[in-house]
Amino acid sequence: MNDGRNDHWLARRETIRWLWRGGIAVLALLVLGDVWVHGHPRFHIDGTFSFYAWFGLISCAAMVIFAKLLGTFLKRRDTYYDD
Repeated sequence: MNDGRNDHWLARRETIRWLWRGGIAVLALLVLGDVWVHGHPRFHIDGTFSFYAWFGLISCAAMVIFAKLLGTFLKRRDTYYDD
């Protein structure tokens, strides 16, 4: 795999694959843990199965989309400081 270059261990293909699989496994275990944990919901929707997982995913996606839209309005030219 290593062709003479001194690659950092986080840049190796097998390490990246291992990190993805490990991360997905941890997330799946956390969602499955919702079966055994009894929450105390204040509203009906936060008592649904894996509410915090999908709410976090939707919130993160909304923040990324908002940041992209905000970036189009706040973007400056490359020569902004040269003027």
